[in-house]
Amino acid sequence: MNTRAIPLASPLARLSAFAALCKLRVNSLIVFTAMIGMLLAQEGWPPVGRFVAASLGIWLVACAAAAINCLVERTVDARMMRTARRPLPQGILGPGEALGLAMLLGGIGLTVLHLWVNDLTLWLTLATFLGYAVVYTAILKPATPMNIVIGGASGAMPPVLGWTAMTGHLAQEPLALFLIIFLWTPPHFWALAMARRDDYARAGFPMLPVTHGIRLTCLHSLLYTLMLAAASYLPVTLGMSGTLYGVAVSALNAMFVAQAWGLLREYSDPAAWRMFRGSLIYLSGLYLALFADRLLAPWLPF
Repeated sequence: MNTRAIPLASPLARLSAFAALCKLRVNSLIVFTAMIGMLLAQEGWPPVGRFVAASLGIWLVACAAAAINCLVERTVDARMMRTARRPLPQGILGPGEALGLAMLLGGIGLTVLHLWVNDLTLWLTLATFLGYAVVYTAILKPATPMNIVIGGASGAMPPVLGWTAMTGHLAQEPLALFLIIFLWTPPHFWALAMARRDDYARAGFPMLPVTHGIRLTCLHSLLYTLMLAAASYLPVTLGMSGTLYGVAVSALNAMFVAQAWGLLREYSDPAAWRMFRGSLIYLSGLYLALFADRLLAPWLPF
């Protein structure tokens, strides 16, 4: 592993490296789904102050979890083409700096949730942090090909956190939103793992396509995609959304299931990349449809 520090790194370069540890692009989707959970938790618009505080607190803790992930995986990141240019393998930042960043951001985020949101959201956010940074990153990911199935529970928590931030309690509606992301996570990450299977094998991660092959992974991806398609209609059955969401999610389901079926019929790395990108479109589109349905429902004729 290259741990040589880059000499005379500019303050801007170091700031960019700290930002890279936070995985801002990934965490933008996390915070987005949490915001939708807040918007769906009550009639009308949520209180602006609590909405901003909850979004900020959840985002900061998510950034802290990402920094811990980079810290724990810094040695294997150096062996993977996809991650070798991250700040820790490159030596731009040291392990102590990554740990300090995680402690600072996590501490501020939890404090914000305690002072301006509620303690249920604080404890659930802390549990989510531990689930991702410790249970998934340090224990499951290097130990079992089912790592992303079990560990996906942490990534599915943001809409639940958003809901409790506004209401102070759990309910069946946010659990439906949790289930959607939980079932979405395996085909999303398996598509990436198939396209990057040599990378994961070189790093020593027992991802499903590495341990059980492409064909079985494609079959599992299709099965999870079908279960996801069924679960995606729960917001309609629970009265959280209506016809607009139902039409939009039906189109998204048709796209995602077709990609999974095509991958099973004839696998190729470009097709796996298309499914990976399609999974991001799917989840973003589904949550946008939930928001649009809530926003536009009073003016729709159906």
